[in-house]
Amino acid sequence: MPDQFEHYITKNIKAFYKRRLLTPILYLIFLLVLWFVLSLSAPLFPDTLDASDTLESTYRRHEEYVSATLSDLKFTGYTQSFLGHISGYYYYTMRDDECIIVLLSPNTSEQGLPEIPQVSVRAKILHGSENFDELLNHLASDLNWTENGIHNKVSQYVLSEPDYNLLGNTLLYIVFFATGGYALICIVFFILYICFPILSPACQDLALFGNPKKLLEQAEDELATLPQLATEDMFITEHFFIETSVYGNAIVPIDEIIWIYKYSTLHKFFWYHFSISYTLHISANRHLYIQCPKNIKSDIDGIMDYLAEANHNILVGFSEANRLKVQEIQGTPMHFEKFIALLKKRV
Repeated sequence: MPDQFEHYITKNIKAFYKRRLLTPILYLIFLLVLWFVLSLSAPLFPDTLDASDTLESTYRRHEEYVSATLSDLKFTGYTQSFLGHISGYYYYTMRDDECIIVLLSPNTSEQGLPEIPQVSVRAKILHGSENFDELLNHLASDLNWTENGIHNKVSQYVLSEPDYNLLGNTLLYIVFFATGGYALICIVFFILYICFPILSPACQDLALFGNPKKLLEQAEDELATLPQLATEDMFITEHFFIETSVYGNAIVPIDEIIWIYKYSTLHKFFWYHFSISYTLHISANRHLYIQCPKNIKSDIDGIMDYLAEANHNILVGFSEANRLKVQEIQGTPMHFEKFIALLKKRV
């Protein structure tokens, strides 16, 4: 009994998922770095703007997203527009000895109420811009103040409710949490498959044809005894076709295979042709479909010849007639089985 084939399938399943485990772990680390570096938690959990805090001191602490309760707001008569629509109404109010400008959304300001006794908002602190300077100049003209005088009296920081824009960040958060959740699920499943290879998709596919644990043990024993045909990552034993490649693992009872064919792929960079690789496609009963990519032609030809000899009912080669026969046997179009196989490869 060759030592190199002792528990060979199980060892390769573990090695396969150990390799795949690195990618989701690195991606989760990347998301965590983004979360803290870009302060992505700030819009979700804004800081409370205390009465003793000025907008400038809060802004300099990098606490741009705040929750604040404001009193005695008065409409300036000026609005902010975006694409021809009013997106905000400018108000002013006093916080201790500091006069601040507050930009409220149309809903909060009820389309520009002259006065608002009290309002609680979530807003973003912005440093004065060219538009802000223009607003102050207009206010100075309305109040017969000098431009320097109003700039000295009014804070150069604006409290903007429209710029809080939590809804605008919704897509970012959906992508962030959805991809992070998927990566976390992959990590859990990969660890599970490493600890219990029998739970991996390659082994669970055997449940279509019997007890997966017993069939796996039988395949291991036959491979350990001596494979009847072996390539670099494909094997044929007395009753099974086995794949143990870097692209995936598969165990298929030979008696259940109904169609095999190969597909060539030309690898090139612009006009330079690197090589041609071949993919073995196998369709089995119970809608099982697998593919063994990036093999050499002689290996696949040898596998196909041996399988055709071991099971005379196997359809060999790609043709429309064979495709229709398989569709009749399976009862579903081939693209359905390929889609299911793709989902299995993702986890």
